[in-house]
Formats: sequence, C-alpha cells, structure tokens
Amino acid sequence: MEKVKKHIPDLQGDPVIPVVEDTTNIIATETDFSFISVQEPEVVLTPEQLNEPTEIAGLRHDDDTTTPEITLAAAIVKNKVYGTYASNSGSFRLELRVDIDGPTPLKKVSGDFYSVSGATVTYFGSFVAHSVTVTILNSVITITGTVQTTWVTQYNKFKLTIKQTDLLQPLAAAQLQWLHGTTGGPGALYVCNFAKRGFRTVRLEQDRTAQVTAPFVSYNTGSLPSGGPARVLSINAAYTEAGIDMPNAGVANVVPIALAGADGKWTDAELHNAMVNHFSLYQNKPVWDVWLLHAYEHIIGPGLLGIMFDQQGLQRQGAAVFYKGIGGTTAAQRRLQLYTCVHELGHCFNLLHSWQKSFATPPKPNIPNSLSWMNYPWNYPLGGQASFWNSFGFRFDNSELTHIRHGFRNDVIMGGNPFGTGASLEEANNMFEAPVENNATLELELQSHATYLLGEPVDLEIKLKTTTFKNNEVICNLHPDFGFVTIGIKKPGGNVVVFEPLAEKCIMPEHTVLNVANPSIYETAYIGFHKDGFIFDQPGRYEIRAVYNAEDGSRIVSDTITLRIKSPVNVKEDELADLFLEDEVGYLLKFKGSDAPYLRRGNDNLDLVIDKFKGHPMAAFAQYAKGVNAQRTYKTITPQKDVVVRTPDFAEGNKLLNQAIEKSKTGQGLDNIRLNKAMRTLAKAYQRQGDMEEAQATMNNMVAYFNQQPIKPHVKELIAEQAAKTLQDKS
Repeated sequence: MEKVKKHIPDLQGDPVIPVVEDTTNIIATETDFSFISVQEPEVVLTPEQLNEPTEIAGLRHDDDTTTPEITLAAAIVKNKVYGTYASNSGSFRLELRVDIDGPTPLKKVSGDFYSVSGATVTYFGSFVAHSVTVTILNSVITITGTVQTTWVTQYNKFKLTIKQTDLLQPLAAAQLQWLHGTTGGPGALYVCNFAKRGFRTVRLEQDRTAQVTAPFVSYNTGSLPSGGPARVLSINAAYTEAGIDMPNAGVANVVPIALAGADGKWTDAELHNAMVNHFSLYQNKPVWDVWLLHAYEHIIGPGLLGIMFDQQGLQRQGAAVFYKGIGGTTAAQRRLQLYTCVHELGHCFNLLHSWQKSFATPPKPNIPNSLSWMNYPWNYPLGGQASFWNSFGFRFDNSELTHIRHGFRNDVIMGGNPFGTGASLEEANNMFEAPVENNATLELELQSHATYLLGEPVDLEIKLKTTTFKNNEVICNLHPDFGFVTIGIKKPGGNVVVFEPLAEKCIMPEHTVLNVANPSIYETAYIGFHKDGFIFDQPGRYEIRAVYNAEDGSRIVSDTITLRIKSPVNVKEDELADLFLEDEVGYLLKFKGSDAPYLRRGNDNLDLVIDKFKGHPMAAFAQYAKGVNAQRTYKTITPQKDVVVRTPDFAEGNKLLNQAIEKSKTGQGLDNIRLNKAMRTLAKAYQRQGDMEEAQATMNNMVAYFNQQPIKPHVKELIAEQAAKTLQDKS
C-alpha cells in the first residue's frame, strides 16, 4: 500500500485537510436569486432543474398571478457558487472547477491533480463528473456524482460541500470528500479555497505585421442582426464569456515588413518558422499560453482567413489571421475579424470544426448546424451565411464549453495532446461508411499510383464530378488541408489513420459549377506526411478512402483504392528510404522547401539525393521542393522582431525546377497535377526575372505537353486557361 500511495492522489487514505487561507479579500458581486429562501427545507435539484425559477414560500418568480401579501424579514441574496477552487497543501495540489451556477452553467465538476515533491510540482491527472446532483440544506450546497479519471481508482464517487455566503461576504471554501465507488466508504478529504471565477486561464500574446495597420480590437454584436444580446466583445471578452480568463501577456510587437506582391505573402514554411522562433512565451512543454499573429495575406490568397499551427512538439500553440480577407472597418468586417480570431484560437484549445467532431478522441457526433464559433457561416445548412449570422449568439456550443472548461488537462492545454488525434479502427471505419441511400448528384473519385518505393512521396489525386446534366454548384477547395475533404488510410497492420494537416486552415470556400461543359474538378494532395509524421512508413498494402462534405450536409464517400509500398530491393533504394523518411524531409516536402534552421538536416538529405541520385525518379521530388523554395523570397522574424528577407536565387531555382519537370515528363517523378504547378511556378519565376520570352515558352510547353496526354477535353481547356492567366497576374 505504501508504494501505491506514492503514485496516486490520496483518495482513499487519511483525510488531507490543508489550512484554509484567509479569503476576506475576495468579494463577489454577482446576484443570485436562485438561492433566496426564507425557510430552508431540503431541496434536491437534478441537472435539468437547476435553472428553474426560484420559489419563495410557494410563490414562483415567473408567476403572472396577483402576488399575495408576504411578510419577509429580509430576502438574503447569496453569492453564486462557481469557478475555480484550489488546495495548495499536502503532497497533492488540486485545482477544482465547480460549474453549477453563474453564466451558462453546465452542471459539471472537474479538476486537475498535481503531485508536489519538494520544490517541484508535476501534473498527475484529471477528473470530471458530467452529471451531478445538487442538494441545498441549511445554506450548505452539497454536490454528489461519479467521476471519470485519467488514472485507475476505486474511489470514483465524491461529495462536495460549499457553504452559501451572503453577497458581501467572501466565498466559502469547498470540501471535497472522495468515496469508494461500491461501498461508499470515505476516502481523502480536500479543502479548496475559492480562487477565481474563470475555470481556466490562458495568456494571449499578439503581434502584427506592419501591413496590418488596424488589427481587431472589439465588435459591438448589436451592430448587425444576431441571435444574442448586444454587447461589446474583444477576443479576451469572448473567452471570458466561455469561462476562460484570457489576459494579454508577452510583448505586443509590430513586425516590420515592406514587401509587395507575392514577396509580401506568407507561406506555411515562413509561418511555421515564425511560430518556432518568434513566440516569446513559447516553452517546449505544455503551458497555458497562446500566440496570435495578425498578418496581411497568405500565399493561398484572400480566401484563407486564418491558420492554426499544429505539428509535432508544437501542438496548438499559435495561430495567424489574414487581413487581406478579413480586414476593414465596416460592421460586417469587424464581425468577421472577431469570429476568425476566436475561431482560430478555438483550434488551439483542441476544438474541431462543428462538422468534424467525429474526428475527436473519443469521437463525438458532428453538429453541422451548430451556432458556434467553430462552425463555418458559409457552410451553415439551415439557410447559409445570412441565416447563420442572424441566429448566431457569439458563443461556443455546450459540447465545446464542456471541453474547454472541463476537458482533461492534456487534451486542452497548448502543447499538450495533438489536435484531434484521430479515432480507433472501428470509429474511423464508421466515419467513412458509405450512405445507405445517396440522392446526391456528385461522386468522389481517388487515384494514385499502384505501387511506390519505400519513402517515395505519395500523392493522391482527388476528383469531384457531377452525375447530372443540371448545374451543380460545389466547393472547389478539395485539398484536405481545408477540411472539406477528409482522407482515411488503413495501414498494413489494420490501423486506420485520418490524414490531419500540419496546420488547420480556415478558408472562405471557392465555388464552381459542375455541368456538361465542366463535369469535374481535380486536386492533388501530398498525403505521405501529416502532423503525426509519416503515414506510408512501412512496406505493405494500404487502403485509402475519402469523404467530401457538401454544403447541404451531404457526405459524398469515395470508393476505396489500394496501393502497395514496396520493400527496398537494393542498397540504393534502402539509402533513399532512409533519406526520405526523416521528419525534417517530410516538413520540406509539405512546405515545398524552407530555410528554417531546425530543418537543416532535411535540406542536407535532399541535397544528397539531388547530388548522388540525380537520375533516380525520387530525385524529382527533392528538386521540386528545393527549386520552389529557391525562386521565392523567404521571410524570417528575428528575436528582435525584425523581418530578414532572403532574396530569390532564380538561377538555382530555375535549374532545379527544369530538372524536376523534364524528369516528370518522362513519366517518372511528379504526377500531372503537380507537374502542372511546377511549370506554372517556373513561368512565374521567369516573369519575375523579367524574362517574358522564357515565361511564355514555358506556358506554351505546358499546353503542348498536356494536349498530347490522354486526358479529358475539358481538362485540356482548363490547362490552356491556366496558362493564359498565369502570366496575366503580375504579382
């Protein structure tokens, strides 16, 4: 027994009763009419009854009948009982969250235990009671329930007592008595003093680039029609309403940037590097700190409103929003700024989109019609964007409030568990289950090579097509980074992995009309590497399936395709596999290159592939990533929060891109869609150099090459349009 006591909170041993600290400096100002009483018979409230109107001597406050004369000596107003309570004595520290009263009460109790050893404190585990019973007798509130815990214990029931205090008195301490789950025998007792109204505290650091001259401050929700009361909301205030204290912290800085055109746009690689090097509160461990960068434009364009960084070692610690898409001073623009900032930070709390809750661990039902910060207004199935804004109360839904207030610590804290870590095999299979009835007029098709070498980048071609002669408007953002298409991969051992991008991108969807003249749209996605590392990291047979989430709520599920990863058969293939299956290389392939110092080893690997294996098909992927990065500027934010710009190396970039293109045109290396992008990137590089002759020749070459390929006529027409538009855009 002594060994057990060293490793688990003393829930079953002698009571732990720390000294109650003086709380006379804590004054509550809330008025709680639900606890007014003259007589004090025992009152047992179920969770559903806690919000019912109070009765005084048999008279309900909401009674419209004539009020009989009642003599009251004095109606004593009691403090509301909710917030965080803390026990700081003994071998375990307890942070207790009581959520039975106050704004949007969820009728839950939760807490986190920390082990205290000498001068060190270590997180031990969390618990939550999702259903509680509340009893009020003689001005004492008693809360009972059964908890879920992150550790194994037989003492999984509790009795929590808190004495009511008058409005001008300090709030009383909470006494938590643990009980045996079967016998009801008493375990440990913790006395927790009232600490604060917020259930959690997260420090927010914000920076902006110089291009963003008027970053978001606040929005009056009464400026436009909505589904909630009018009030002025800042980012901090929106989270305060959710029960999260969010003080500003760190040093707010203006990051100077005076670049124009494409050079002034941010790439994933640059933002990733900025997150690693620039967040002054960043620590390489779970902390309640988060960073928000107010930037002007992402390389994807004004449709990308925000992005949340999520990658190994840096889970959910920072986000960026882009004012090319959300900027302005009108009421609608300020509303969009508030929404985007709160939405992106919601991802940092490990909240998924409303229609993607089934990706969580454990999975939850999707709520596509949720009026929540985490839904897309333009995806709202009950009337679209206008209907969403008219009904939106500027709040999280209750399932999300439960998570950010009462979720287990490591599932919520920044730097804790990864974002939406996926589901088990059975749950993921259900996620991709084909509908038993499908009246939609769309089909989703997948295509890839049948076999790949171990370490070879796996690209997936995604095709959405119409099955009707009528016009069919669809979202054309098919890349899984944007969340409208979800991809599941069944690995050789039977485990199902959901592809999850390195950064959660929130985009204003682009639309196109599918019809006889334009029956399908395409996208290629590199799916070999995601936030948990490499997916195709062992030889064997893989199955891939995807689902497209249409705006009307329909789920268009693809057929399952298979591919095989071959085992290396010689020393060359074995060495190439070792070079490519490094996480740093995975980031570089995903970002299309990077100057980030922490990816130097990956760049060394790609350089070795180009030099030693120049004639091998896999060299095309190294040439493409290095070539794209070389021909663009690369912005780095220094610790002094200046922007250092590395200018393009057009000669090196053009050489590498040409090598990748020529190799791929022989059927080795890049697939057709990525080859198309490589040729357009090369043409833009020539244009930026001022060599319009080579730029036009590259586009003519692209059109001629694809006209010779066995592809659909409408696709050839689209490629010709892309060639013409590429050089029309001067950025």
